[in-house]
Amino acid sequence: METRARDAVRQAALRRPSAVALIADETTLTWADVDAAVDRAAGRLAALVDEPGGRVAIVLGNTVDFVVVYFGVLRAGLVAVPLNPGYTPDEIDYALRDAGVSLVVTDSAIAGASCVPPDLGSGPSAAPASPDGPAADQLAVLIYTSGTSGRPKGAMLTHAALAANHDQLDRIEPPVIGPDDVVLLSVPFFHAYGLNTGLGSVVHHAATGVLVERFDAAGSLAAIARHGVTVAGGVPGMFAAWSRESDAAEALATVRTAVCGAAPIDPADAARFTAVTGKTLINGYGLTEAAPVLTTTAVSDRGKAGSIGRPLPGVALRLRTADGYVLWEDGTASPDEDLAELDLAVEDSAGTDPGEIVVRGDNLFSGYWPDGRDGPDADGWWATGDIAYADGDGDLHLVDRIGELILVNGFNVYPAEIERVLDSHPGVGEAAVVAMDHPETGQAPHAYVVPALDPPPTAAELQVYCAAHLARFKLPAAIELVSSLPHSAIGKVRKRELG
Repeated sequence: METRARDAVRQAALRRPSAVALIADETTLTWADVDAAVDRAAGRLAALVDEPGGRVAIVLGNTVDFVVVYFGVLRAGLVAVPLNPGYTPDEIDYALRDAGVSLVVTDSAIAGASCVPPDLGSGPSAAPASPDGPAADQLAVLIYTSGTSGRPKGAMLTHAALAANHDQLDRIEPPVIGPDDVVLLSVPFFHAYGLNTGLGSVVHHAATGVLVERFDAAGSLAAIARHGVTVAGGVPGMFAAWSRESDAAEALATVRTAVCGAAPIDPADAARFTAVTGKTLINGYGLTEAAPVLTTTAVSDRGKAGSIGRPLPGVALRLRTADGYVLWEDGTASPDEDLAELDLAVEDSAGTDPGEIVVRGDNLFSGYWPDGRDGPDADGWWATGDIAYADGDGDLHLVDRIGELILVNGFNVYPAEIERVLDSHPGVGEAAVVAMDHPETGQAPHAYVVPALDPPPTAAELQVYCAAHLARFKLPAAIELVSSLPHSAIGKVRKRELG
């Protein structure tokens, strides 16, 4: 175990000082440029925040300033708290107070907060940060989860956890990303996927990152073509939008690897993207609390529709019932660990029933801020709250969130199953299903549907359609037509805002 944290920017500058590191519009920086800017930012931040481990909020888009400030915070031994610039004042205020933030780096004023502009890496040099750097097990980042129920929680990720996820990804053959790649960085940096899998991977490999501050299908395709992007990471909505652009195949011609994460992609959208571009999507599954990647089709069948693949090398994963019985197990939590040494390994050619995903690995978080509550147990295992099953090939398929489970007369009903049926109706643009109280069954599904046709399908028509595809106890008790659904910045439906 490393005793000091890796300084990935410094290592990139030592390996490839004159290589292009970042491209943002007309700005191009080498790794030597980025390293020098990070050093200046680290010195200034250390002077502004004299509390060891002090929290610094970063409220910026996908810009060069974000990159310099973020790695400056880490080099200074402080804790980065990246926040969504699109948050409401109430959401910003809550996160700042909850994290006990000492300083906010932003390009706009935030009431009641000590704010500084983001140009910390420009101008004359400040006093350098400590040459030793922080310890590997020191807290590096607080990333606030989307808050599917109640207020968001700050997941505590150490320097070691962030680095471990890159080590795990490095063991995939063939490699997903390497130093010669040009990587599109359009997933927001305040999200763990954009921050560590995107930006972090570029720095880890000393590759080249193309910054896109706000996603636009046509504009991002133009950037991909202009800069010869070879690795395009994105969320489902991005790939669906690209596949509808007339020049998608030509613009994506240089792309070697396309990676989809943050949420499950509709198999129909994935198939359309492949048909239009000739590129097969690598699908991944992860969580903020895992820094974030846990499984990927890059280690299984890249073309299998609906699959989230298998665990990364270095990640152990179980499917477990509510009473603790292990249905299935795969992977190891360290390079030299034998699967036989784990409690149970199940091989079943018919696949498994759904169970909760429970994981172990060096990439896991240290619990939630401030006291580490609800983190991994004494043996290193952490229950994700997600439900999945393994098919006969041993490939995983995500089913739903435990917190979204609907109990109808004691029977488990997964909203995602109903949503998939509704989404397959030609008159449905989007659907979301949540639990509602019911006097007879305890709970019942309530569906919100955004029509795709004019005139829209009626609720009665959709009920009949569902009845042809779902068991009776799974049928929505009510179907409500709405003009739109509330979404997070990465495209997930904010179900807590429904009802």
